[in-house]
Amino acid sequence: MKLGNIYLNYKWWLGLSGVVILFISLVYTNYLATQLAEGERDKIDLISKAFEAINQEDDNLDADLTFQSYVIEKNSSIPLILADENDNIIFAVNFRGDRNSDMEYLERQLERIRADGNEPFIINTAQSPRQYIYYKHSLVLQLLTYFPIVQIILVGAFVVLGFLGFSAARKAEQNRVWAGMAKETAHQLGTPINAIIGWIEVMDSITEKDDEDKQEIIEELRKDVNRLELIADRFSKVGSSPELNKQDLTDVIPPIIDYMKRRAPRQVQFRFEMDSQGVYTSKINKHLFEWVIENLIRNSLDAMGEKGLILVEMSHPDKRVVIEVSDSGKGIPAGKFKEVFKPGFSTKKRGWGLGLSLARRIIEEYHRGKIYVKSSTPDEGTTIAIELPGA
Repeated sequence: MKLGNIYLNYKWWLGLSGVVILFISLVYTNYLATQLAEGERDKIDLISKAFEAINQEDDNLDADLTFQSYVIEKNSSIPLILADENDNIIFAVNFRGDRNSDMEYLERQLERIRADGNEPFIINTAQSPRQYIYYKHSLVLQLLTYFPIVQIILVGAFVVLGFLGFSAARKAEQNRVWAGMAKETAHQLGTPINAIIGWIEVMDSITEKDDEDKQEIIEELRKDVNRLELIADRFSKVGSSPELNKQDLTDVIPPIIDYMKRRAPRQVQFRFEMDSQGVYTSKINKHLFEWVIENLIRNSLDAMGEKGLILVEMSHPDKRVVIEVSDSGKGIPAGKFKEVFKPGFSTKKRGWGLGLSLARRIIEEYHRGKIYVKSSTPDEGTTIAIELPGA
């Protein structure tokens, strides 16, 4: 399984875990809120019955109202308003501060209670009119009602932080792996390169100087060994802080195109275009930057097969240097523009998916630039752009 697919699976599992946690938490919170609301209504029912009993004994001075008073006192944590049939407020309790005597405030509260749809409790009295107890939920129940919003925020933060933490850990681990692999590759290349250099010198020493064919072969071998040394040097710089020097890119890019052209199929055409008025200087590490351009051209060759056109263009807008590598290959689906730069993503059966990932690291982390898919159309071609700060 590709690394990108494994990472995607982890993201889905993390998101699904957050949804499950949120769902269970919301169901349980809703259950608690329902139970608490029913308990509060039962308390108001007891209070209304206690008031009714007190009202019925108003004319009996010897009546024992201790129990009724106890019921009212022990269940008086809920804000309530006692009103008559004409909506005249008789009294109110358990509102914050001195609001229990603020009639304007209590009238607004009474309107809100009615708007919420809470049915009042009727107190039958010996005299007319009847009295009504209106109540609003306690502060605890109100806070519990808003708790799902808090849960959504907390679980959302958990999922987001989980994504960010996993991504950061994954990226750091991959950076260590890629850097370690690159440095180990450079180290392993060192021994056979030195051996080949030695064998080339032996061949040169036993070859006649006037044998032009053999001397040409030896010279080509030297070029290939120099190329291997360059590759080893590039690998050794991955994972470290490469030195950047001011370079004129018009001197750097054409030799790369010529090198790749000699190794491309004959039916592949190469073009290099630029604005002659521009100044194309930037601080780069020449070896690593050449590697990026070679990688883009090599990907274009793979996408086109045996024939097509590779166009390299340079422009100089807003104190930046922009290099665009275009091909007439099979293109990239629109949804994969960002995926192609992720480690492990590859459309090749034997691809590791490291080329564009390392290219992005070289351009964005080392050179403080940008690399992205500018445009791509299936079966028509792709353009990848590199933006570097001018110097």
